[in-house]
Amino acid sequence: MSRTIAAALLFAATAAAPAAAQSGTTAAPAAAQSGIDAANLAQTVRTLASDQFQGRAPGTIGEERTIGYLIGRLQALGLEPAGPDGGWTQPVPLLHTRVGTPTTLAFDRKGSATPLNFGTDIYLSTLQPKDQAVIANAPMVFVGYGVTAPERGWDDFKGQDLKGKVAVFLINDPDFVAAKGEDAFGKFGGRTMTYYGRWTYKFEEASRRGAIGALIVHDTDGVGYGWNVVKSPGGENYGLVKPPEQVTSLALQGWISGETATRLFANAGQDLAKLRTIARRKDFKPVDLGTGFNAALPVTQEVVQSQNVLARISGAKRSDEVVMYGAHWDAYGEGAPDEKGRIYRAGANDDALGVAGLFEIARLFKAAPAPDRTIAFAFWTAEERGLLGSEAYAQTPVFPAEKTVANFGLDILQTAGKAKDVVLVGKGQGSLEDDLARVAKAQGRTVSVESLPERGLFYRADHFSLAKRGVPVLLMMGIAGASDLVEGGKPAGQAWVDAYTGKCYHQACDAWDESWNLDGAVQDIDLFYQLGDELARSARWPEWKAGSEFKAIRDASAAARK
Repeated sequence: MSRTIAAALLFAATAAAPAAAQSGTTAAPAAAQSGIDAANLAQTVRTLASDQFQGRAPGTIGEERTIGYLIGRLQALGLEPAGPDGGWTQPVPLLHTRVGTPTTLAFDRKGSATPLNFGTDIYLSTLQPKDQAVIANAPMVFVGYGVTAPERGWDDFKGQDLKGKVAVFLINDPDFVAAKGEDAFGKFGGRTMTYYGRWTYKFEEASRRGAIGALIVHDTDGVGYGWNVVKSPGGENYGLVKPPEQVTSLALQGWISGETATRLFANAGQDLAKLRTIARRKDFKPVDLGTGFNAALPVTQEVVQSQNVLARISGAKRSDEVVMYGAHWDAYGEGAPDEKGRIYRAGANDDALGVAGLFEIARLFKAAPAPDRTIAFAFWTAEERGLLGSEAYAQTPVFPAEKTVANFGLDILQTAGKAKDVVLVGKGQGSLEDDLARVAKAQGRTVSVESLPERGLFYRADHFSLAKRGVPVLLMMGIAGASDLVEGGKPAGQAWVDAYTGKCYHQACDAWDESWNLDGAVQDIDLFYQLGDELARSARWPEWKAGSEFKAIRDASAAARK
């Protein structure tokens, strides 16, 4: 055990923990009879969101204390370590970069430069481990939505060579605003975003094609948030540390504002509005904008050592088959004081409450007879930095993806009281949603579909890292839609979503509040416990539904599950 972990465990011993957890497994059977305990949830959140943990940012003293606290709680619950080499943690080295004030930043057309204001006209960051990010008069090419989807008969690139060039993308899917009769209509799920619509996919595709830069045209409706959110990281970025041959080809990646993009295209003799329409056609071809991109920015870089925490309850009959639960322990650390003088963005709901839910699920499993299959609990790092902890695990899993039965993710739960429904994220993806509906019905609840599927929440939480490897998944995310609350109905549920996302999401306001009503969170956590318990005591394998982009990946490993 390292000195860091030992010190953190010593700190954790002084941190408050729910009575059920402090008493180990002795008191668990009695506690299990009452199901998920709201008081336990509250105490865990109070602790993790306290100033002692300094906002739980990766690579800080807040991480050290958090890791120690998590391990201490898991030990008290009687779980086994599930990290590599028999430990509790999985190392996740992170590349942390921040670009500084540009010395050069402009579009160049036929020798005439158009200067750009960083943060106003354009926003950039880098994931290359270099001290300078430089692009010298690289040709800019508009690639439409930048989608290559052979299974949907769609290719925006048409063989376009992007090596050494800057690719300019539209955000979302080709059919996001397509009308009936247009080629793209219905090809990508309509208003429901697929992974092809995510900004992460755009940057990944540009890198796969050897581009030196990638810029996405900002569109509030298409991405689901304003320019203020785009620029909020202030030039900072995080990525997994990679060997040189795997480092992205993109010296810079980022966004240009809609107004800046309109001027860029107009100066190139193009009409962006018309090209948006053309980009919804199958015969769309990339457009050379006849413009060069020049940028030179200093970069500070460092490697941050972070960790996932992994625990398990071993299966009694088929221990190599694994039902996994996940939540992320990280938040945003220290920031500018808010109106109350709070400096730590501690993520009480996002995702200390999810972590608390995992502890409660673990407590119930330990109080019950041993499951047939292994139950794994993953506490991810760096979710807020781009799902990096879960991605690191998925690249080097402890439990092979082909034998992982399902992954259940808890990431933000509503705190406004009991609900008559549960909100489904990612409708049409897998058979687990049918199980969700059945168990919810037994709770006396119905299933409502997420209210803004175009925002792609299904692709914005840690379960997605497992889904990309074919593992069936379910996500519980309270901001996915308005819950039909017992008191106040959907209007009250929408009011909670609006208040949380409009004021507290990723801010110091996301703090423990005595006004929280955790009855709805208890319902949702219990629902996931029941779903996992069913799978852990059966030989059933959930499946992806026809049309899911993950079905073929899972089907390819079918022999491992026979």
